[in-house]
Amino acid sequence: MEQPVLVIMAAGMGSRYGGLKQIDPIDDAGNLIIDFSVFDAKRAGFEAVIFIIKKELEGDFRAAIGDRIAKQLRVAYAYQRLDALPGGMCPPEGRVKPWGTTHAILCAAEAIAGRPFCAINADDYYGPTAYQRVYDYLSGTRPQGEHALVAWNLANTLTDHGSVARGICSVSQGYLTHIVERKTIIRQGSGGAFTEDGGETYTSLAGDTPVSMNFWGFGPEILPLLQQGFQENLAAGIEKDPLKYEDLLPNAVQSAMAREGARVRVLTTPDTWFGVTYKADKPQVVASIAACKARGLYSEKLW
Repeated sequence: MEQPVLVIMAAGMGSRYGGLKQIDPIDDAGNLIIDFSVFDAKRAGFEAVIFIIKKELEGDFRAAIGDRIAKQLRVAYAYQRLDALPGGMCPPEGRVKPWGTTHAILCAAEAIAGRPFCAINADDYYGPTAYQRVYDYLSGTRPQGEHALVAWNLANTLTDHGSVARGICSVSQGYLTHIVERKTIIRQGSGGAFTEDGGETYTSLAGDTPVSMNFWGFGPEILPLLQQGFQENLAAGIEKDPLKYEDLLPNAVQSAMAREGARVRVLTTPDTWFGVTYKADKPQVVASIAACKARGLYSEKLW
């Protein structure tokens, strides 16, 4: 069995933060959320990490993050390029936005090199349990064609400062039966609500609705399924929204389940997710990390 590798989708970091040099640490030791992710992954057993980044930000990324992490795990890089498209297609004029999380994973296929892999967002804190459960799953006797998703309760993933995107899951007997990305979810009472018409109407969601936070455990056999779906959806997506269309992993996995019979086991975690979707979220993240340290989950300095 090949050793699982951690894959961190970080190509959107520069645009979200206005350049990597402006990333704010979340503790007095200068750590970023990504440092806690790598620390938890190493503690779970991961020995290698692939960072998916923009090629033009490689120097800044290595200086701010990569060179430090390379002292702890084997580090490789993959580049999410706008022109990395199938069939000789070219990006629409004026396009600067990456093609989404499905495309990010496909850009890392060569670096993944046939290994099982855990794919995560760069700017989300997931807690140590998720890494341990996915590592154990990927390094165990995983059935061919079966993958894993760690799910959180919706109520534990919302912010008071605006809307968020989440993969809304339906689960039966421990397996994912349906998943769809909802791009505009707000907190509503003890749960949430999403809109697809610019806020004219909202559909309520229970607080215990399981949601994807892009914490996946994939076998390498997912890659041709993602590639097929991306190729099939790209032309129509560009025609509909040439500057902003994205192919998102929850929707791509749903297509793989419906079309190819892929199975996805849903794993759970008692840990709390948190992230900095909005600048106003940062104080809560800082306080949450401090609380984790106070409980002895982390030392003051990670490494």
